Amino acid sequence: MASIPVAKEVISGTTSTNGHTVQQYDVIIIGAGFSGIANLHRLRGDGLKCHIFEAGTDFGGVWYWNRYPGARVDSETPFYQLNIPAVYNTWNFSSRFPDHVELRKYMAHVDSVLGLRKDVSFNARVNSATWNTSSSEWEIGTETGVKAKARWLVLATGLLHRTHFPEFPGLETYKGAVHHSGAWPEDTSVHGKKVAVIGAGATSVQIIQELAKEAGQLTMLMRRPSYCLPMHQRLWTAEEQTAWKGYYPSLFAAGRASTVGFPTQRTDKRLQDVSPADREAYFESLWTAGGFQFLLRNFNNVMLDKEANAAVYDFWKRKVRERLTDPEKQALMAPDEAPYYFGTKRTPLENDYYDVLNQKNVDIVDLTKNPLKSFAETGIQLEGEDAVRDFDYIVLATGFDSFTGSLTHMGLKNKDGVDIKDVWADGVKTYLGMMMHGFPNAFMVYSPQAPTALSNGPTILEAQTDFICDTINMLREQGVKSIEATAEAEGEWKGAMDAMIAHTLYPFTNSWWNGSNIPGKKSQNMTYIGGIDNYEKTCREKMVGWKGFEVVAT
Repeated sequence: MASIPVAKEVISGTTSTNGHTVQQYDVIIIGAGFSGIANLHRLRGDGLKCHIFEAGTDFGGVWYWNRYPGARVDSETPFYQLNIPAVYNTWNFSSRFPDHVELRKYMAHVDSVLGLRKDVSFNARVNSATWNTSSSEWEIGTETGVKAKARWLVLATGLLHRTHFPEFPGLETYKGAVHHSGAWPEDTSVHGKKVAVIGAGATSVQIIQELAKEAGQLTMLMRRPSYCLPMHQRLWTAEEQTAWKGYYPSLFAAGRASTVGFPTQRTDKRLQDVSPADREAYFESLWTAGGFQFLLRNFNNVMLDKEANAAVYDFWKRKVRERLTDPEKQALMAPDEAPYYFGTKRTPLENDYYDVLNQKNVDIVDLTKNPLKSFAETGIQLEGEDAVRDFDYIVLATGFDSFTGSLTHMGLKNKDGVDIKDVWADGVKTYLGMMMHGFPNAFMVYSPQAPTALSNGPTILEAQTDFICDTINMLREQGVKSIEATAEAEGEWKGAMDAMIAHTLYPFTNSWWNGSNIPGKKSQNMTYIGGIDNYEKTCREKMVGWKGFEVVAT
């Protein structure tokens, strides 16, 4: 029996459409940060042909793009790394909280050990992703004209990638330098210059800690202060890490079985059930431990009870005011009345932030009293002030279009040809924070409607990666052509998430956690607060019988 001729392009993994070569894979992954790397490593190990398309020129994700002064992770060693023995057994971090430079070196080490680069296209920003119903495949295109298709699509585009650049009046007239933290020129020097930093969130904290030591004068313009916790940074020796590596499997397993990815336990007591003296002693022990332990190991009703939350704020306020020497700065950075409930928006870690704010060359402007009126040729005009404030550099620590921004600007369309930005126009809709109705065989990692914002990054993304890879393998074994979430399942998932936070203090505070930092973006709960352990258990339960999914056989 004669065989049907097969094009050489098909044999080599490509097809040709109208004369244009189309790369063919089992799985296409968009993004080469932690999430993309984790999925590529796991799926390649499962025998699938995978390829990453990455907009940048190298691995790193958020750490490729964020190179501003002071950029540093606030998840501590050894938990901020992938749980891959071949990688961690041959790598040592230098400190408890590594900076952006070291994290890029870590990414290079991961690439070297795992041989990732051969399956990655860099400088390949995806600008279209559409579902072909007839072939049951995703077809993607890049700005450079590359075309590719695959049965499965993994969106590993990141939580905080799309920069938010506010439309300030008169910005185009300003003659000085304007830099967003997410696009920082590494050769920038502000030595002796006048610098304005707009914003007071986690990024601003890290930038100010460094720039204020170099600038001639630095002004922070803020609406509300961050509740910073002591980082207690320290060096980690290679000998110390070598001794601990035998415990890493148990530590990582405990982190995976925890609420936020760190194997800590919140005390099983209400704040009011402990005497003031014992409470103070316990607060002190948590404060001394550093990192997020003051937040993670506190009393069990701090995020539920306004009185308990106020007691935590009062302790924090006293600690910060002990560091600040200027009464006006004390009132701005640690007000008598809490401007929002403790722990309901991101709590940055600091090394010497409050010491730097004490410097005479640092000024703080309360934008709620003197709003930014407009930019001018030489600086910024504030309402209530006659003169323009002159600046050589203006730094925008104005954050990101979190959760959704990287997805809604890449031409991703559902099976009916509707762009995801329009699908989500009235609010984010997902099932399990990983799949979406109308987007067959597409998965999200480090995503909205998951524990993402309240979790150690590698822990939650590895939990999601295992779900995605196990799902793909099971469906292939079952001869399934496509899978997608039902609209009903999406509604139930959102309803369950909203029910979780209804009796907490989270809904009282607006921030990037609920999308309210972007004008015109719908403010909504985008975080599953039940913890990684419960989240993963729920996701696994839904795999049995594919509850909440539409499954189409081959």
